[in-house]
Amino acid sequence: MYRPVSRTASSLLLLLVVILAPVPGGGASANNREEGIQVPNPGTDLWREVRKRQQPPLAGVKPPLNGAPGVDLWMEIERSKLSPVGSTQVKSVDSGTLINPFGDEWRRFRMEWLVPYGGYAVAGMFLLVVLFYLIRGRVPIHAGPSDKRLPRYTVYERMIHWFIAAIFLFLALTGLTMLLGRSLLIPLIGAEAFSLLASASKEGHNLFGPLFLLALALIFFRFVRRNIYQRGDLTWLLRGGGLIGSRHVPSNFFNMGEKSMFWMLVLVGGVTAVSGVILVFPVLGQGREIMALSHVAHAITALTMILVIIGHIYIGSVGMEGAIEGMTTGYCDLNWAREHHDWWAERCENNGEVITVEEAFEAEGFTPGAPKHHRPAGETAE
Repeated sequence: MYRPVSRTASSLLLLLVVILAPVPGGGASANNREEGIQVPNPGTDLWREVRKRQQPPLAGVKPPLNGAPGVDLWMEIERSKLSPVGSTQVKSVDSGTLINPFGDEWRRFRMEWLVPYGGYAVAGMFLLVVLFYLIRGRVPIHAGPSDKRLPRYTVYERMIHWFIAAIFLFLALTGLTMLLGRSLLIPLIGAEAFSLLASASKEGHNLFGPLFLLALALIFFRFVRRNIYQRGDLTWLLRGGGLIGSRHVPSNFFNMGEKSMFWMLVLVGGVTAVSGVILVFPVLGQGREIMALSHVAHAITALTMILVIIGHIYIGSVGMEGAIEGMTTGYCDLNWAREHHDWWAERCENNGEVITVEEAFEAEGFTPGAPKHHRPAGETAE
């Protein structure tokens, strides 16, 4: 009567021994569960060798294998600069291309040329502006601010100017964050904070980027008539706007410097805007080569505009007395106009368009009164 109980107890004991017995390699499995299972990437060896590859050998000399499958194929592609196209059931752009060396050329250009030299150019422009201010100083109104004004920009013209200015500054800051932020900002704010900033910059850049194309169109159609070449523009350019020589250089509503910046903004900015649209919407049938070339064109033209706009902001704000009033109030000082746009100022005076400061303030809806920089008539600037 005790035999069934004995058999049952023996079976339970044997089962317990099997469960608790150590399994060969069980310690390693436990360690894998604690540390996470590392699954090797089958292409790791190939890409490690690709990154360490030397210059391609001379023609007719077969490169060594280095123990990694596919290196011979990659070296052959590098020498021929061709992307072997295969066949696939996936129907999309470049779907039949397994390895495209053009992408690696774009990567090298961005990391070895665009990022470092772009950063040097922006920093150099800021340094140049500071040196120019320390050496040249602020350009004053030599006759002194007057109590007379000339109407210069309408409300609509000022509105589209500040619209494109706001869009450009936002795109410039977010673009520079993505281009230079990894090397400049990570040491300051850390990788986590930069990751958040870079992601927000990318989304904001892509979202508001197409608006720059709209702003360019508005600026072009409004100001193109005033930026056509006129008599005296070449002389102004050759004399550097009066910096070369001692003679005064007359000009019209826009001088040749302003006209040059307008056409740079329209043409160079147009390339920036169109290439940006190509990058934002990669569903238009463009392949990797078009995307890479668009990125290069986008970055170079954007950096060019940033450098020019830095100078424009300086001249339009602290660099020249009275320059910013036209875009803030719509009116400019009469003496400023006589010194910088004398042909246009003369026509305005002949047409009876000169008004007082009080009339200009009333027209803009402000309380009548002299502006803060007003000095008594006849007092000259230093």
